[in-house]
Amino acid sequence: MKNSLRIAYLGPPGTFSQEAAIRQFGDECELLDCRGIDAVFAAVESGEAAHGVVPIENSTEGAVNNTQDCLIDSPVQIIGEQVVPIEHHLLARDGAASADIAFIASHPQSLAQCRKWLLAHMPDVPLRECASNGQAAKVAAEDASAAAIAGNMARRIYHLRALAESIQDQLRNRTRFAVLGQQQAAPSGRDKTSILVYAENRPGALFRVLEPFEKLQISLSRLESRPSRDEKWEYIFFMDFEGHRLESKIEELFRRLGDCTDAVKVLGSYPVDA
Repeated sequence: MKNSLRIAYLGPPGTFSQEAAIRQFGDECELLDCRGIDAVFAAVESGEAAHGVVPIENSTEGAVNNTQDCLIDSPVQIIGEQVVPIEHHLLARDGAASADIAFIASHPQSLAQCRKWLLAHMPDVPLRECASNGQAAKVAAEDASAAAIAGNMARRIYHLRALAESIQDQLRNRTRFAVLGQQQAAPSGRDKTSILVYAENRPGALFRVLEPFEKLQISLSRLESRPSRDEKWEYIFFMDFEGHRLESKIEELFRRLGDCTDAVKVLGSYPVDA
């Protein structure tokens, strides 16, 4: 019986976001492919989809800025994560040769993750950015002069063949995907919490933010800053750390952060994907 939950993901079919959605919800779930990350958030916010799956960071290229921007503004929660190994191939229509390729299409992050290979093997071929590597594979399937950087799912869906395999610069390339929902996840016993911290724009602000973590012996797994869009030269800190928001130690952390920051937004507490 098909899962009645509709899951929005960054489409079209063939993206690593689709693979992450299937890993999280099973291959019988109803999938809704969206044209962009903003559209995934909108589908969850409106109730058109019960959950959404979006890339949040890559082990080679770091944070996905569009996802971070949406997390700042959206009321949806992160309720889970999927860490997916990323293996990129150079894909083209059957019969095409490397010499026939007029341009290579892919998502900007995918192009960046294969930067060294592209410079070494196809330095003069123009690169074209797409909203997703699934869209790039679709372009390659329709245009014999195009090649796409994408994964095995896209290769199968669009009936492409690999001109070169495993062209990512880092062998242990991985992308972490956030699973979105409107309700917070219950404690699992092995959880992570993600927050946004709006810090004061004065000397020592970061030290004051980090001090409660040291005092309470809470392990940080991620710390990243982004400029605030509200005030010039003020910053927002994205932070991931061990524990669930309902644990007493994490509740105490939030009390202490409230004394030394302008604001804290909890993005979600959710089970860790090993």
